[in-house]
Amino acid sequence: MSAGMQKVLAEFIGTAMLLCAVIGSGIMAERLADGNVAVALLANTLATVFALYVLIETLGPVSGAHFNPLVTLLAGPRTLATLQVILAQLLGAVAGAWLAHAMFGLEIVQTSSKLRTGVGLWLAETVATAGLVFVILRAPAGKAAALVACYIGAAYWFTASTSFANPAAVLGRMLSDSFAGIAPSSAPAFVAAQCLGAWLGLQLAHALRSPAD
Repeated sequence: MSAGMQKVLAEFIGTAMLLCAVIGSGIMAERLADGNVAVALLANTLATVFALYVLIETLGPVSGAHFNPLVTLLAGPRTLATLQVILAQLLGAVAGAWLAHAMFGLEIVQTSSKLRTGVGLWLAETVATAGLVFVILRAPAGKAAALVACYIGAAYWFTASTSFANPAAVLGRMLSDSFAGIAPSSAPAFVAAQCLGAWLGLQLAHALRSPAD
């Protein structure tokens, strides 16, 4: 398999497993937490953090472990290969949602009814994505996996939106009427906020770049 196809496959698998972890752990947490949303969110957070770390460590050498169209767009020139990677991420997000549903005996194809809207949530997504991009760009060599996982785990709790910070994640979660879901009507504003946040994170990373970089 060519290096280009390996990268596309790695991004598909990584995004699928990330969304499967986010959605699947949300389903499991909601079933076991007996209505305690804080406990459910904690369980959802821990599963996401562990999965993200493992996926970045194992797939990073193959594709860079972006799992996020915004990160891919910031990582290099806009080429056909870039578009292929982004398509793989989006398809992976859908596959991850469907896999989680299948494992938990739910209807595989569904859409979320969970509204997530309002200025506070949009601001939260801007902050969450800006922070994620900043961490990715400023992480010392060999430490990105731990730093990204830790940041996302923290942002689950300090942002009002629980830190989607990823258009592919929005797509996957839009297709799941579960604890982690987001209604289709809420998705465009989340993605717009994420795009703004990615640009802000990029500017901040450049502003704080050391002379040696």
